Amino acid sequence: MRLSRYFLPVLKENPAEAKIVSHRYMLRAGMIKQASAGIYSWLPLGLKVLRNIERIVNEEQARAGHIPILMPTVQSADLWRESGRFDDFGAEMLRISDRHGRDMLYGPTNEEQVTDIFRSHVNSYKDLPLTLYQIQWKFRDEVRPRFGIMRGREFLMKDGYNFDIDYDAAIHSYNRHMVSYLRTYERMGLQAIPMRADSGAMGGDDTHEFLVLADTGESEVFYDSAILDMKFGDRDVDFDNVEECAGIAKDWTTPYARTDETHDEALFNEVPEERRKTSRGIEVGQIFYFGTKYSEAMGANVVTDSGDRVPVHMGSHGIGVSRLLGAIIEASHDDKGIIWPEGVTPFHCGIINLKQGDDEADAACEGLYAALTAAGLEPLYDDRNERAGGKFASMDLIGLPWRITVGPRGLKNGVVELTSRKTGESVEMPPEEAAAKVVAIYAAL
Repeated sequence: MRLSRYFLPVLKENPAEAKIVSHRYMLRAGMIKQASAGIYSWLPLGLKVLRNIERIVNEEQARAGHIPILMPTVQSADLWRESGRFDDFGAEMLRISDRHGRDMLYGPTNEEQVTDIFRSHVNSYKDLPLTLYQIQWKFRDEVRPRFGIMRGREFLMKDGYNFDIDYDAAIHSYNRHMVSYLRTYERMGLQAIPMRADSGAMGGDDTHEFLVLADTGESEVFYDSAILDMKFGDRDVDFDNVEECAGIAKDWTTPYARTDETHDEALFNEVPEERRKTSRGIEVGQIFYFGTKYSEAMGANVVTDSGDRVPVHMGSHGIGVSRLLGAIIEASHDDKGIIWPEGVTPFHCGIINLKQGDDEADAACEGLYAALTAAGLEPLYDDRNERAGGKFASMDLIGLPWRITVGPRGLKNGVVELTSRKTGESVEMPPEEAAAKVVAIYAAL
């Protein structure tokens, strides 16, 4: 993409309403625009990152054997009355009526909707296990929406739902989700710690939240610092192997890590003092096992070999897709702007032409642009007739991981400058080597 043809409405000054880093940089980098309190339009740069996060989530769900569907945003209140949650959910649920006076709601979550799908089409235990998921917009009428997309009213979420014959099978689904989430977050450049949490309105006793440590987090967290040294890596996991998934889940949940709702001071004090840490965390996902809470209330049963009908065991598993974008910025930025990890960056590399209109500089930039594009990457070429300082400031603000700077002085020596946004380190090399280096970085991901 050539920046002269792109829609990137950057701001030079910090917006007064933005109180945290992610909100400030998202507005300044032209990623979002507020439509109303807690509701945002996603502009091109923000949408590209959002789609990259979605892609990683979808790839890891497919790897784990989960099946995508898409459910409506507006649901019938009758389903929620069946489960008993219509009156219990509270004022966060946006309740509406259609033109015929039927009670409807804008979905804050989809347990009822997916249970209705299951009971309509699945009758035998032979069709289990089954996990369905979607990536869909949700709405919760927060009393005080704030911090941009971090505490908005409308948000994009991956929500998955497992259906199993018994407790043991459902716990395998729980562990399988934990493994897939660990892979998902690491691919985004995040260390998201699974912490014992409170189930809240979802119900159930088994639940973990995944939290990213950040000063702006809404939750106080207590953890053994040993967990910060744990990496999932690129290991090959057999998601059908019960023992393997259980072992990984045990490894990641054995070190003490809890939110303030479930914190146990006595257990925490058993951790060596030098490893006892408190911080704040941003929730970016949660997994639940809630047994037969919904299947019994809504008649989601299957027939066994003996001919008996039994309620299925269920769990739900969510990832805050839009919230992740803010969490990544909170965890990866400096005083110049965002620092995108390679896995989610909106463009793979920035190209800055220091002297637009210079034949040699223009030709070198066009060559780099063509080479990167031919390799399947998407560069952002700043071909505007702007001062070099303005170009550098814009590129630092939007946070692309790699930048190639092209100028007449360097070209006289046959080199361009390749710069890492994360470290700030620059290396001079011939243009073709710079392009090959960037291609190799992304090929290794």
